[in-house]
Amino acid sequence: MTRNLFLYLCDMFAEALNGKIFDIVSQTAQEQGVRAFVIGGYVRDFFLQRENNDIDIVVEGSGIALAQAVADKLHVKVSVFKNFGTAMLHYKGMEVEFVGARRESYRANSRKPIVEDGTLEEDQQRRDFTINAMAFSLQRDDYGSLVDPFGGIRDLNEGLIRTPLDPDTTYSDDPLRMLRGIRFATQLGFTIVPESIESMRRNKERLKILSAERIADELNKIMKAPKPSVGFYLLDECELLPYVLPSLAALKGVETVSGRAHKDNFKHSLQVLDNVAAASDKLWLRWAALLHDVGKAPTKRWEPGIGWTFHGHEYVGSKMVKGIFNQLKMSQTEDMKYVQKLVGLHMRPVALVTDEVTDSAVRRLLFEAGDDIDDLMILCKADITSANEQKVERYKQQYEHVREKLEEVEAKDAVRNFKNPITGELVMEKYHIPPCREIGIIKEAVKEAILDGVIPNDFDAAYALMEQKAAELGL
Repeated sequence: MTRNLFLYLCDMFAEALNGKIFDIVSQTAQEQGVRAFVIGGYVRDFFLQRENNDIDIVVEGSGIALAQAVADKLHVKVSVFKNFGTAMLHYKGMEVEFVGARRESYRANSRKPIVEDGTLEEDQQRRDFTINAMAFSLQRDDYGSLVDPFGGIRDLNEGLIRTPLDPDTTYSDDPLRMLRGIRFATQLGFTIVPESIESMRRNKERLKILSAERIADELNKIMKAPKPSVGFYLLDECELLPYVLPSLAALKGVETVSGRAHKDNFKHSLQVLDNVAAASDKLWLRWAALLHDVGKAPTKRWEPGIGWTFHGHEYVGSKMVKGIFNQLKMSQTEDMKYVQKLVGLHMRPVALVTDEVTDSAVRRLLFEAGDDIDDLMILCKADITSANEQKVERYKQQYEHVREKLEEVEAKDAVRNFKNPITGELVMEKYHIPPCREIGIIKEAVKEAILDGVIPNDFDAAYALMEQKAAELGL
């Protein structure tokens, strides 16, 4: 960024402040005899020309008192969080948070600081990175001027992630900052300075004091980036990966026996993740991509005469998903089941590439995948990562063949989200029986007959088979 462009953007910012909430904050701060500044992400994103409706105001004084006075002038409600010394209000789509300037000190066993009132400079020192420590003045005598004691604008211009203080101090005090640094580098396409990477390695044990929820939140933000593999490669480079996703770290490396090596399943998983990210912004589909081969570490075997095998890795991997989600305290409901399903099914379409494959096998895949069949096919296509261009082209042709078969069978048999035409209530009413095992036998026979193509997927055919099975069971 040239000096002229920098001055132009500063002028633009001062211009943008006029007539908005910043002007009211400035006036109110002057009335209260305190100094107020816009700080952090809003300032950073202004220079990056990224939209940001979350505004942080730091006050050399009471942030709560200033927020309450501003809210009165704007005729809006204010939420006060006395335990944290913060207050928040919403105005024209913007979320504005007020906090008093503070200095912090930390204990070794906690990332929760001991907080005292401080100056703007002390508040900037406690920020995680120089690009997040910049502030714009809301004082009338220097309205809109940049306060940047740590060279944040320089690092922003050079695309660098750097801590304001010695990185050992910053990361040891609050180890979450290590994950945040990797997340910002991933989101912004920035580089973490070498001294920070070395410090992360030294302070990796400090991650143990973080809550699983905080770790998961940062991982999800990395996952949502345009190229999420960047974050996981950085986690590995900084030696943090075993602390946040040990099952993924276990996929690293290549082993060779008798001159035969398997591929690096860690690198492969990240390439699949990026392939999925290029095709879909669904968070949990991206998680399925990251974890699709996680079962390969525990199932890896060398079999003489065959080579490296990973038999049943998709089944083992689907079982591992629950433990991974539990470790990170992430959703244990539908999101987890969705990831489990895709991990467990990701090899199934591969079995459908031959011309001899039966419609029955296609129906069963449609039945098991249900509405997630399209996402499963995105994952399967993303799983094509060979360096051999001819092999990739062959796999892509096979993929298209499978997709056409799925569409053909679905159009004919409508088994996606299959619902058995024969219900337990119908059987009980027809034969005047209470709930019993015979009902399950009849329903299962009907379902299997439809999936095998013995009868069409319609009520009349299913009803006739119900009567046949009931007679065989003596009902």
